[in-house]
Amino acid sequence: MVLTPEEWVRQNFVQYLINEKNYPISMIAVEKQLSINNLKKRFDILIFNSDGSSKIIVECKAPTIKISQDTFDQIARYNLKLNADYLVVTNGLTHFSCKLDTLNEQYVFLQEIPNYK
Repeated sequence: MVLTPEEWVRQNFVQYLINEKNYPISMIAVEKQLSINNLKKRFDILIFNSDGSSKIIVECKAPTIKISQDTFDQIARYNLKLNADYLVVTNGLTHFSCKLDTLNEQYVFLQEIPNYK
């Protein structure tokens, strides 16, 4: 496997989740396929709750890629299928995390993602 800039971001973020946020490796899926409107897509990182439901989706970009509205649109489309509680986008230098507020149908931006409980 070639260590692309995006893969470097993904691997480092997984280590952050494990070492800093205490998420068990067994609850983290990396680069898995999903089908959205008959199109095959791949999410970068998905963290599960203990009941197997989706907790956090992480979209990784290379450090040279600026986080934009398109990045949020991409992860929001994935979340229509995955129904995660939190969304994170990162390019390794800049990180945005938000929680889905289902009552008001909006995303609330957070200072950081929650620790594993």
